[in-house]
Amino acid sequence: MIEKPSELVGTAAIVGFPNVGKSTLVNRLTATRDAVVHETSGVTRDRKELVCEWRGKRFLLVDTGGVDLADRSPITRQVAEQARVAIEEADLVVFVVDARAGATPGDEEVADLLRRSGRPVLVIANKIDDPTRIDQIHEFHRLGLGEPVAISALHGHGTGDLLDAILERLPGRTTRPEITEDAIRVAILGRPNVGKSSLVNALVGQDRVIVSEIPGTTRDAIDTVLTRGDRTFVLVDTAGLRRKRRQRQGIEYYSELRALQAAERADVALVVVDANEGLVDQDLAVADVARKAQNSTLVVASKWDITKVGIEDLRPRLQDRLKQRPPLVAVSAKTGRGIGRLLDRVEELYAKHTSRVTTGELNRFLGELRETRQPPSKNGKRLNLLYGTQTQVRPPRFRFFVNDPGLITRDYGYWVENQLRERFELEGVPVSIDFVRRS
Repeated sequence: MIEKPSELVGTAAIVGFPNVGKSTLVNRLTATRDAVVHETSGVTRDRKELVCEWRGKRFLLVDTGGVDLADRSPITRQVAEQARVAIEEADLVVFVVDARAGATPGDEEVADLLRRSGRPVLVIANKIDDPTRIDQIHEFHRLGLGEPVAISALHGHGTGDLLDAILERLPGRTTRPEITEDAIRVAILGRPNVGKSSLVNALVGQDRVIVSEIPGTTRDAIDTVLTRGDRTFVLVDTAGLRRKRRQRQGIEYYSELRALQAAERADVALVVVDANEGLVDQDLAVADVARKAQNSTLVVASKWDITKVGIEDLRPRLQDRLKQRPPLVAVSAKTGRGIGRLLDRVEELYAKHTSRVTTGELNRFLGELRETRQPPSKNGKRLNLLYGTQTQVRPPRFRFFVNDPGLITRDYGYWVENQLRERFELEGVPVSIDFVRRS
């Protein structure tokens, strides 16, 4: 289906020096907790897009990482580059400053960047938690970007007026596409530093998310829309999932929570493993997260250009350890090997995820099961598979009517599920079967 133009009235990018309260403001304006907020500076790194609604109008709000132009570390430069892209794509830039700290050299550097961008700018003096201290905003006139607006993102003071001011400055329309219901939502999961963000960048053909060799670079769940032909993918890059037995706190806890939420709203999960290290127990735990979230699953062996492990070494362990028996795709984000094939496999898996088996096909299948293996019995009473129907798609769920559900053994139930998956080519799909008594 071709995407219809969105009804969004424009795009506003939130920028500013680290730790001035940008993510707190985003959460306040969108009435969500989608942006990770923590007292440590520099929590936000990638740019994150959220829809904000006010007075019946919707616009796109883009949260960005703190821009510190004086810090020349590689990760900080990438954060600044992400903010520059957001500024270029925005109809309005909302420049957030910390009123309690006053105008800092960092604010002046960002202001200079904004003046040179040519974009409309709205200066927001945040952290005016006491309305009687509104005089703190006056020194921000020297930034040369117009009259500052006083707010408290923490307490909500002034945010209504801010939203009014944003709507007044937006163009009233945007060329950005609306994400339709048939878009394929893909969560990219994996333990830290296996190449998830590199994979996203290879898929979209640009540096949409920050890539670093520092484990844990991604802290939020970042949506990236990719259109190929008439098919739309929503790729969600997530924070690395660590071992469950480790006590997680603060940023790490909330980042992992975002990853789990991303899996829950996805159709397909790409479980990324480092092919150079092979399949480890932590990878299996990540795959289990996808299974519990009812995702159809593809295992992606990344870094294939440098691996010494053969694909034939990985596949048997996948088949043995993972109940869904997910397909395996080998890729290299660096060379581009397997990237196109990966998207093909995602489409194929999504088709199975949303597929429906006719009642006639299902009942023929049940008849074959009865002939292939004798059902279990107890106290002289034998299980009888009577008939079945599919009750749900996305993912598939089936209801099999039997004479007595109490006769189902764990082994027989797994065997039926595996036979169903094999017969209807549902490898990697979370098949659910309800055995119910015929009324």
